[in-house]
Amino acid sequence: MAGEPQPDCLFCKIVAGEIPATVVRKTERVLAFRDIAPKAPVHVLVIPHAHYPNAAALAAEEPEIAGELLAEAGRVAADEGLEDYRLIFNTGAGAGQTVFHAHVHLLGGRPMTERMV
Repeated sequence: MAGEPQPDCLFCKIVAGEIPATVVRKTERVLAFRDIAPKAPVHVLVIPHAHYPNAAALAAEEPEIAGELLAEAGRVAADEGLEDYRLIFNTGAGAGQTVFHAHVHLLGGRPMTERMV
């Protein structure tokens, strides 16, 4: 069921404190932590505490929390001293999503000049 913790979800286990993570921000509904395989000097994942399989499902069912993810990503970027950064939502395996719990990647700390589109 959407929003309910899933026993086999890595990010649900991180939210529950069952798996350690380097947390950089935490609110009542959002958690931000460092990626264990960073693709940039700053690579933070920002996730909702509630389980939604991808960004599209989160936005459809909880647009307020989807907005909070973006706001928290901006706060993390500011805390990290980033003026320029990239936010990426991967939705679906074909787009590179490997953990099926909605999340946004915050990448920065180096020029992000390669164009994605």
